[in-house]
Amino acid sequence: MTSDSIRPLLDAEARALLDFGKQSRTEAGFGWLDDDGEVDPCQGTQLWITGRMTHCFALGHLLGDEDCLPLATHGVTTLLDGPLHCTDRNAWLSRVETDGTPADGPLVSYDHSFVILAAASALLAGVPRAADLLDTGLTTFERLWWDEEAGMVVDARDRHTLAIDPYRGANANMHTVEALLAAYGATRDTLHLRRASRITRRIAEAFASHSFRLPEHFDESWTALLDYNRDIPADAFRPFGSTVGHWLEWSRLMVQLRQACESEGMDTPASLTVIPQHMYRRALQEGWGPDGEPGFVYTLDFEGRPVVHQRMYWVLCEAIGAAETLRRVSEDPSYDLDVNVFWNWARTYLIERPGQWREELDAANQPACGTWSGKPDIYHALQAMLIGTLPVTPSFATGLLTARPS
Repeated sequence: MTSDSIRPLLDAEARALLDFGKQSRTEAGFGWLDDDGEVDPCQGTQLWITGRMTHCFALGHLLGDEDCLPLATHGVTTLLDGPLHCTDRNAWLSRVETDGTPADGPLVSYDHSFVILAAASALLAGVPRAADLLDTGLTTFERLWWDEEAGMVVDARDRHTLAIDPYRGANANMHTVEALLAAYGATRDTLHLRRASRITRRIAEAFASHSFRLPEHFDESWTALLDYNRDIPADAFRPFGSTVGHWLEWSRLMVQLRQACESEGMDTPASLTVIPQHMYRRALQEGWGPDGEPGFVYTLDFEGRPVVHQRMYWVLCEAIGAAETLRRVSEDPSYDLDVNVFWNWARTYLIERPGQWREELDAANQPACGTWSGKPDIYHALQAMLIGTLPVTPSFATGLLTARPS
């Protein structure tokens, strides 16, 4: 069975995911869904979810789902005019309570990256006011997050003083690359590619200098903090060690970046021709079933030993995305076999019913909630279901437009 033969199943699952996600609308944006698909009021309305779901509904509109344009419009409108947008700081809060009251906490670049992603996808989907949101998001990015000297983004700022947290993270920079590629796809401004390339060059160097196990955590000088969060290894956003899913996600983004730069006649590091395949293979070698059970473990230490054995759904989704992307550029049919393995594992262990994916499993592939609870959003799963039909382009929205029949 090849990935082409399972294509109808993946297409149907994409539609089911969109249908499930449509229940997430809240007055302030989009909410965190629980196991039953109801908005969990304890989670408030979070920026990263609102940005991701706006992006997803923009993709749904490009797919021809008539329900998705109003939802994407709602996302853009609330990101511009709703309580998440902190106009006195020209920035976005990471979370507001269900009544719109700001929750405590810093401003976070990871969360802001999804504003740019949402805006870029919405702009290509023809969503009203998307251009305004993209302009606003990029202005905030320039002012708060981009560190020109380092060629990277800073991670967090105090909400009141705007003082910069000394922590630097690879995860925020990864999603910034995704956002910059999307912004380039929507505007064709090569500044976004140049910045994405600077980030990726440093990440590629960090991969290579740590035996192709990416450090996730750094100090202000971008020195790796290999012991960071050793005492809380299963943290949702800053786990100890190296995160296997990010090796897979970076491998896809590196290929997308290389293709986009080549189309503009821009140089990219020579390492980007070999690192994506190497990181993908290393993720399978060390991350898939090292404890005797199928599935990707969450994290490894820097000797390649599993630390957190839980299986996160998003890691499996990123494996599909990486395999499909590498198949496209290499024409190597072995990636089809990998996609089939990943899809069958998802059907066996993750997908409870169409459109409803378990967020986390334990080491025995049983439902768990040690790091995550509920089914917060559909972003990773939707992209995994769509990517096999798309050419390698800067973003999913540009891919959907390119793949449309003329």
